[in-house]
Amino acid sequence: MCLILLAVPDIKNLHDKKLVNDEASNLLGRIFKEIRGMSDLELERMEIDKAVHNAIKHGIVEFVDELLTYNPDFIWRKDKRGRTIFSHAIILRQEKIFSLFYRLGPKKSIVASRHDIFHNNFLHLAAKLSPPAQLDRISGAALQMQRELQWYKSRTQGARKRRRKWMKNTAGSSMIVGTLIAAVMFTTAFTMPGGNEAQSGLPIMLNTDRNTFMIFMISNGLSLFASSTSVLMFLGILTARYAEDDFLVSLPTKLIFGIACLFVSIVTMMISFAAAMYLMLHKTLSWVSIPLIILSTLPVVLFSTLQFPLLFEMVIRTYGSTIFDKHKKHASFVKKPLQTSHYKKEGFQQQISLGEGGAIRQ
Repeated sequence: MCLILLAVPDIKNLHDKKLVNDEASNLLGRIFKEIRGMSDLELERMEIDKAVHNAIKHGIVEFVDELLTYNPDFIWRKDKRGRTIFSHAIILRQEKIFSLFYRLGPKKSIVASRHDIFHNNFLHLAAKLSPPAQLDRISGAALQMQRELQWYKSRTQGARKRRRKWMKNTAGSSMIVGTLIAAVMFTTAFTMPGGNEAQSGLPIMLNTDRNTFMIFMISNGLSLFASSTSVLMFLGILTARYAEDDFLVSLPTKLIFGIACLFVSIVTMMISFAAAMYLMLHKTLSWVSIPLIILSTLPVVLFSTLQFPLLFEMVIRTYGSTIFDKHKKHASFVKKPLQTSHYKKEGFQQQISLGEGGAIRQ
């Protein structure tokens, strides 16, 4: 009985806090209903952006939740720096407020692709270091790093899925083409143009035009081997584990060799086709064989035009120099004396101090 009497004040305090919270929620709801039809100029006079920023800064989820409930269009509203509610949630590392982002449904990808005036999207903001006030709440450098990685990975999951989907679609489509070429070349290897001799079983064309027939056989074999190799390369892509490091070298290398082998198989297949047309028609219907041989170069030209830019870019990005010039000893601005420049960008005043050990301040 005594314990119950002692617990009464605490229960009353909880009830009072809940009552105050409910009244505050009702008040917020009424305020947000009133501002629903206001213009941007009126909202700026009310300093609504400042109020929202303060709510995000202090992690008041109820404020942002009520705001978006009564005013869903606020997900598109930007401040003077071009940043939305969720951009500030990432910068200030307010994960509970950013969790509201996952309730947007199909709008998520559109909101996430927006840039601020500095051309930063959600991924760029997540890659920046947390504010010191947020880091100080987490004890230990290891736990701080863990939290930073959690934020960064939450924004890279979508990009990773898109890369994996594109890689699988490209490998799957190319694998179908390579399989068809391998099947056709395997069948052609046992179906000689002009037929075989009845007694010896040797190809008839081997005796009539030996050089052209050898070109036909060699190109047919090369096409079969190249297409089979490309199929195995694309199969390796489809069965990969798609880890983060795989996208740096392993997967691009497989795709490069796969596309290169597929190109070789198409070229040698067209050479084999041209040699077969020449063997069968050059004596009787040469006016037919010559245009067909010329047209056989069309698939090679089309493949080169469509796929070579992608192949060249992948080779440069995979095996070329890195995006950072680590071998350059000194930057040109390091040797210059300290200087200050002022400039305006979309109405926002910035000051940049340049010099050795200097930093950019916004």
